[in-house]
Amino acid sequence: MKLVVEPEAASWYKRAMDLADGACLRIYVRLGGCGSVHPGLSLGIMEDVPRSPGLRTNVEGIEFYIEEENLWYLEQKDLRIAFDAQDEEIRMTVDEPS
Repeated sequence: MKLVVEPEAASWYKRAMDLADGACLRIYVRLGGCGSVHPGLSLGIMEDVPRSPGLRTNVEGIEFYIEEENLWYLEQKDLRIAFDAQDEEIRMTVDEPS
């Protein structure tokens, strides 16, 4: 199980959320949305302070993390966060481990 954030996605978050180097973004499970793993649930992202991160990665000076309590959502799969330049939006995908 891995958390992969592509540099273009991290840069997009820095610009869109006006983040400085050292900021932390928590990826969390939320009710609603178009989640592909669990119907009726999806992933959200917000600036927050890590308490008990289960997965974390630092990209472009930003710490992305998922708390241990939300790892169940991934079902032992990898989460990839990418920026789709054509549609100018973030894509979060959950796939089999690489």
